[in-house]
Order: sequence, then C-alpha cells, then structure tokens
Amino acid sequence: MNMYIGNLAYNVTEEDLKGAFAEFGTIESVNIVKDRFSGQSKGFGFVDMPDNSEADRAIKALNGIQIKGRSIKISQSNQKTRGRKKQRRR
Repeated sequence: MNMYIGNLAYNVTEEDLKGAFAEFGTIESVNIVKDRFSGQSKGFGFVDMPDNSEADRAIKALNGIQIKGRSIKISQSNQKTRGRKKQRRR
C-alpha cells in the first residue's frame, strides 16, 4: 500500500519516516517530495509498504503523532504510477 504522509516539518528526513514506520512491518520505499530547484522539502511524502494489513496498522497508530514538532497526516495514497499518457484521437 502506498501511503501519503502530509504536514511534515521541513527538516524531517526519509530516515525519520523509516524509523517511525519500521516497527509496523516491511518498508518498500520512502520518498519525501522536494523542490526541484532549492532541494527543500515540500512538506509531504510517500511511504510504500507491501503488506496492506501492516500499512493499515501503521496508519491507525501514526496518524496525528508529532514528528519534529508537527502532527503528521497519513492516508492511503491515490498516487498514479508514471507512464505514458494516452494520446488523443484527432
């Protein structure tokens, strides 16, 4: 399950998120979205856990906790996979 993690403090690292989610199961990937030019965090990211039941437990336990002074918001992501866009018919 891919989870959206919002309201992150700008100084939260991917290692911080890994540490928070690791106690609930296997983590496939962690990605904090950063500004392309400055490299600064945009305040949200994604955590991917292959086991949905582990991910559900993590959402219930971690939603609203404080990490580095801010209460994080977690929800199931509807992030789309990157790929080719369908071409329009003319």
